[in-house]
Amino acid sequence: MRRVVVTGGGTGIGRAIAERFAGQGDEVFVVGRRKDRLEQVSATTPEGAIRPLVADLSNEEAVLRAAEELSDKPLDVLVNNAGGLVAREKDGLAGTFDVHRRVIERNLLTAMTFTEALWEHLTRPGGRVVNIGSIAGQRGGGGGYAAAKAGLSVWGFDLAAKGGPDGITVNTVSPGYVQDTEFFGENGRSARHDGLVAQTLLGRAGTPADVAATVAFLASDDAAWITGQVIGVNGGALLGR
Repeated sequence: MRRVVVTGGGTGIGRAIAERFAGQGDEVFVVGRRKDRLEQVSATTPEGAIRPLVADLSNEEAVLRAAEELSDKPLDVLVNNAGGLVAREKDGLAGTFDVHRRVIERNLLTAMTFTEALWEHLTRPGGRVVNIGSIAGQRGGGGGYAAAKAGLSVWGFDLAAKGGPDGITVNTVSPGYVQDTEFFGENGRSARHDGLVAQTLLGRAGTPADVAATVAFLASDDAAWITGQVIGVNGGALLGR
């Protein structure tokens, strides 16, 4: 049984990833800000399979506390999934600056700081780090969000080089349009649904389970020689190069 940590594990893609690992018999910790959402995920699985850990990863002290709670045994898999958009709270340039800061913090810095805090506890050899990026980070179109996701991929390259000598792999999964997530609001579906589906070669939107399956593969022994990669999961909306 492996020990798996999934950030942003209370809803959508993060929840699907956590449930996928739990279904394989792994011990899973879901980390996030909203205690109620984390507890809902935990309640739907056998007792002890998914454990909630409440932490605001934009707060350095909270990062260190969470890492301390997880440090009693080696960690096999870390999935950096926490992220998303932020609401504008101020007017003018002050508001623009604030949005840039918070969106980069939420989508890039939280992954960087949490990974650094847990790095020494990853299994050697065999540890797995999987970052959840975005198609926006490959082709643009998302402003600061796209910039943060692009940064996540490039940071992953450096982290893969760091982990290589210890047998730790680091990869980024880059989803395209995935419905049934909070990213698009309560109904989990983009207002541009038909247009986004039309961009794919398969003629459908992705699901959280599609992304979870790719993450599970990258964390498996079968993917032991895959590291430093960005894996597109987008139905062909963006072709690989």
